[in-house]
Amino acid sequence: MTVSFFLKRTQSRSKAISDALTYGLSIIIIYVALGIIVTLWKGASGLNDLSTNAVVNIFFALMLIVFGISFLGAFEITLPSSWSSAVDNKASQSRGFGGIFLMAFTLALVSFSCTGPIIGFLLVELGTGSNISGPVVGMLGFALALALPFTIFALFPAWLQKMPRSGSWMMTVKAVLGFIELAFALKFLSVADLAYGWGILPRETFIVIWAALALALGLYLWGSLRLSHDGPSEGIGTVRLLLGTASIAFCLYLIPGLWGAPLKAVSAFVPPMHTQDFVLGQQMPHAKYTSYEEGLQEAKRTGKPILIDFTGHGCVNCRQMEQAVWTDPRVAEKLTNDYILISLYVDDKRPLEEGKTEVTERDGSKTILRTIGDKWSFLQRSKYGVNAQPFYVKLNNNEEMLGAPQKFTTSVEEFLQFLK
Repeated sequence: MTVSFFLKRTQSRSKAISDALTYGLSIIIIYVALGIIVTLWKGASGLNDLSTNAVVNIFFALMLIVFGISFLGAFEITLPSSWSSAVDNKASQSRGFGGIFLMAFTLALVSFSCTGPIIGFLLVELGTGSNISGPVVGMLGFALALALPFTIFALFPAWLQKMPRSGSWMMTVKAVLGFIELAFALKFLSVADLAYGWGILPRETFIVIWAALALALGLYLWGSLRLSHDGPSEGIGTVRLLLGTASIAFCLYLIPGLWGAPLKAVSAFVPPMHTQDFVLGQQMPHAKYTSYEEGLQEAKRTGKPILIDFTGHGCVNCRQMEQAVWTDPRVAEKLTNDYILISLYVDDKRPLEEGKTEVTERDGSKTILRTIGDKWSFLQRSKYGVNAQPFYVKLNNNEEMLGAPQKFTTSVEEFLQFLK
């Protein structure tokens, strides 16, 4: 459609350039609009709450599973052909900006089965963070990458006619994406499991499933595992051999995690260590207190200072920092011996024992606290003016701050100096 559309628009060279740039800009506008809709739908605090909502996480996990199984060849997800045909016909009849924009919209429709799973995953990841600009910036990056080649093809439509046709290589790409989507579906199930305390997906179960998927992907790329939509076996090339080897290597990397290895490369995705039943060797420091009041009482009894760890079950930066920094012996020693460590989970979905409570935000607005996570999130916002995790605050047992707070860092020395 791109070739026929731009070949029919016989204009001057300057007009061809103008149309191509308009086409690329239209693609960007369409996809960024998705990011803006998500941003307007939920504010910063709303997005943070959305990230650990059980219904939302389970829905997106199921969506990724369906897309993953589709990519593996079980069935095909397509939008009705009448939609794209109608838009394409309308675009052909228009000679101005409207026609070009409709052509870009047609591209978005007909490419849905390929871009839909990627867009969905991107919007979930960016739209469930605490940064309100995430969906817009993320979709802008996606749209730029998608628009660039099509803008070039619009400039030189004859080039597009020379592109390789879809075939076995496309089936391989879709299958690889299918395995990846199935793996990331577990991440959303894990977030819901941790936030609500169900305990159905502990760390070792998560790692076993990821290792199995990595092994299956490696065997597929090596040609030892075949799918229903694969053509006759023609051997494998160098790229498939290397990618398959990398996938098998990743599977082997995950296996020590079953016995408590930190797995720092994927620490942002796997459940925290304290969910694992069997761990060899010394465990990573873990807060004995998840209640501010109980931790404060212990600090007054022992005379030790307090370290508040504002964290979240769905906070990937928190898990990454714990595995990359807290596992250092010097940091672990200080966290264990020198402080009363209190981890306050801002996305804990358990209801408050005292019931709903109305509080006043810093801007004067009223907020209803319904869960334990709401309580700790409000404490962080109202007292320290921050709504991002991880966030570390040192207090004496009179609740007075000891120096500046510490935000996310992967530098052991920086965090160690903060503790000192």
